[in-house]
Amino acid sequence: MTNDAPRNSLFDAAAIGALDLPNRLVMAPMSRNRAAADGTPTELMAAYYAQRASAGLIIAEAATPNRVGKTFAGIPAIHTEAHIAGWRRVTDAVHADGGRMFLQIQHGGRIGHPDNSGLTPIAPSPIALPDTIHTAAGSRPAPVPLAMTLDDIHTTIADFAAAARKAIAAGFDGVEVHSANGFLLHQFLSDNTNRRTDSYGGSIRNRIRFTVEVVEAVAAAIGPERVGVRIAPGVTANAIAESDTAQLYPALIDALSGKDLAYLHVVFADPDSPVFQDIRRNWRGTLIANPYLGWGEPLPADGGKQQAERLLAAGADLISLGRPFLANPDLVERLRADAPINPFRDAYFYGGDATGYTDYPVLADSLVSSGHQ
Repeated sequence: MTNDAPRNSLFDAAAIGALDLPNRLVMAPMSRNRAAADGTPTELMAAYYAQRASAGLIIAEAATPNRVGKTFAGIPAIHTEAHIAGWRRVTDAVHADGGRMFLQIQHGGRIGHPDNSGLTPIAPSPIALPDTIHTAAGSRPAPVPLAMTLDDIHTTIADFAAAARKAIAAGFDGVEVHSANGFLLHQFLSDNTNRRTDSYGGSIRNRIRFTVEVVEAVAAAIGPERVGVRIAPGVTANAIAESDTAQLYPALIDALSGKDLAYLHVVFADPDSPVFQDIRRNWRGTLIANPYLGWGEPLPADGGKQQAERLLAAGADLISLGRPFLANPDLVERLRADAPINPFRDAYFYGGDATGYTDYPVLADSLVSSGHQ
């Protein structure tokens, strides 16, 4: 898909690489902490994602490519045969209901704890997250991570590529490399978490190197048409503080352009932002935009439809939505009909059972319960 693709409706067909999509609505990756202790996806997860198979594309929640990259309890992984088998149950359920699915691959970097992974976290530099990490024993101060050696860097790049191959073996249509929201790749990009003096630190050219090399390795492993990349320009999640956002991302996009990747996914995209406008001008491939709907605030009454349409008009090809899909399994139908939106229940976001996970009503059930049939 190019910038000239039709964008007049969220409900138009689209394509990512060779993958045809029935609409332009993407379910954004959202950690829900329902995996088994070893990171194996569960049957409950399969039910959750299958409920949302009407999305043009589902990007499954972040899965770690190795043990040391684990962030919190209940996070899924993709580095063992058990993980492949668990995810295969999920992808089979989604595909059986007509859906399409990528897996986000995420390494936590400094966002981790030995109580969760059994290992001391590793990161670009030995700079601790200035916050606590939730563990099974409660919240603990984030440990100072070990600075990654060059061997660590090369091993981690290889782990991302191996995880991508396992994702394809598990039935995913592709993978998304997570270079956003303060996790490992973003830690290399940002100058407040990357104080290295070697070829992976200092200049912008050096700080983007790790993300570029990870993407190249993953693309070589499974084909670039199956690889997307997520970025978060200026987003301060997990204590990231970029001092050079306006220069950093044009350099990264230039380095990733021409690699025939499936898409670029921009977090909290603002159609009026010069950064977003510059990304759209310079990224020649498919662009997924994720609007900011206000964290900790109720969902907009329209489920984010107006903001999604503004981003389409500003040049986005696809729109990813998080909490609207979390609370509305049939979000595509609701947005198409301008129907009421379920409110989310944030007490059940992270961990637990089916409550607040697979028990959100679909539109038909909502109408029956309200007396409208």
